[in-house]
This record gives sequence, C-alpha cells and structure tokens, in this order.
Amino acid sequence: MRNILIHADDGPGMAARLESGLAIGRRHQSHLDLVISSPFQQFIATDPFGGMYLAGDQLRKAQQADQALDRRLRVELEREDVPWEVRISDGDVLATLTLAATLADLVIVSLGTADRRRSFTPPMMAGDLAMAVPAPVLAIPEPCGPIDLDAPVMVAWNGSAQSAHALRAAVPLLRDARQVVMVTIGQDDGQVAADDALRYLSRHEIHAELRKVERSVETVEEAIERTAREIGAGLIVMGAFGHTRLRETFFGGVTRYLLESASAPLLLVH
Repeated sequence: MRNILIHADDGPGMAARLESGLAIGRRHQSHLDLVISSPFQQFIATDPFGGMYLAGDQLRKAQQADQALDRRLRVELEREDVPWEVRISDGDVLATLTLAATLADLVIVSLGTADRRRSFTPPMMAGDLAMAVPAPVLAIPEPCGPIDLDAPVMVAWNGSAQSAHALRAAVPLLRDARQVVMVTIGQDDGQVAADDALRYLSRHEIHAELRKVERSVETVEEAIERTAREIGAGLIVMGAFGHTRLRETFFGGVTRYLLESASAPLLLVH
C-alpha cells in the first residue's frame, strides 16, 4: 500500500481520515495523496426562463475555503514523517476521487450519514466509490476515531468472488492485526469455501480463526454487526455488492446496512 488516496474536506471525519492515512503510511512506507474536490458546477444556477448563470460570490467563498483547507493541511503535514501531496481538483467529488484512484493502492473516505446537517459526506459515497475504482476503499464512520491497526479484524465471508477480492486486498492490513476472525453467517454456500480462504491466508503467515454464526431471528447484517462488537473489531473486511446505476434496487441488504450504520471502519472491495 505505497500509494494512499485520501478524500480531504472540512467535514467532521477529516481528522480520522488523515490520522488513519498517516498510521498506515508509516507502517507501509506509503505516499499520501490528499485531494480536495471543488465542484464548481454546484454554483451554476438557472432562472425561471431557462437561462443559466454563475453564482460568483458563492463560488469565490467556496474557492477561498478550499484554499484555506489546502494551507492548513500543508502546515499539519509538514510536521509528519510521511511523504505527501495536497491538491485541489475541479469536479464532483465521486468523479474526482474515481479518477484519482486509478493508480491508488488504497482510498480513504468517511462513511456519511443520512442526516445531511451533521455530515459532509453523501450517505452512499463510499459504496459508489467501491463499485467504481480498482482499489480497496477504507470507509471510516464519522463518529469513529482513526483506524486501530492492531485491533482484531473481522472478515465477513460468504464464498463469493467479491469476498475473495476483499480478502486479497486486505492482506497488508491483516498482517498488522493481533487477531483475524473469518465470520460466516448461516450456510456457507458460496463458490469459494471458507477453509480455502483460511489456507490462502496461512500462506501469507496470517493464521485466522473461523467463526460460524448460525442464522436466527437476526438478519445477516445484524448478525455481522453483533459479531463485530463481540470480537471488538477495529475493521470489517467485506465485498461490496450492487450496481451504482441501480443501487436503490440491488445495493440493499448487508452492504447497504453497514454503509449506513457500521460502528467500525469498513474495507470495501467490489
């Protein structure tokens, strides 16, 4: 994980994103690339007759705020021992991060909430980004502090190709954890057996524990959340499912539930 992309803004999750990037960067000799998205399109307004005009005052204020954030981040990072770069990019935040992530090894964002009064991050941005980029996405709930690299890690396993992709992408972070627990919920009916996944990890000198959780009155997502709390997981590794274009229909279930209510950081891979 030598190239880490971090979404930079003035939101409540920025400190956790930056500290997480620095912690991972120190362990993996990474370069941090902080991107501030400045979508000028949001300042284009229309009048009742179909005309368009630029809200110049609001645009100038937004640009000044972005430049102030850029200066503040540079001052903070000058004191750190990790190489870094800060840049401001025009465009929608999802499009900006998707392009910037083309050659990233890890993307760090916040998990937004449905309450836009308390959150700068769109509720489903982390999921949409995971669907669009080739790199794993580390999504940190805004109420959380930075990721604890030494805490137990839970791998949510269902035998799918997405689970396998997430497992491979997580190997550098799993090596740091004091405990790795692979969790299956109910019948493990996927194409890749959990035992094969454990064998794969063992060849990376990661000796994970398999925990099979029986289905009861809980949904799969509730069982995952409860098991993560019992383990004291500092990270949940999982495959991301769905299609961005039809996410309201297909993005439901486990992925959507955790994107909206996870209490621990998620490592998402499609």
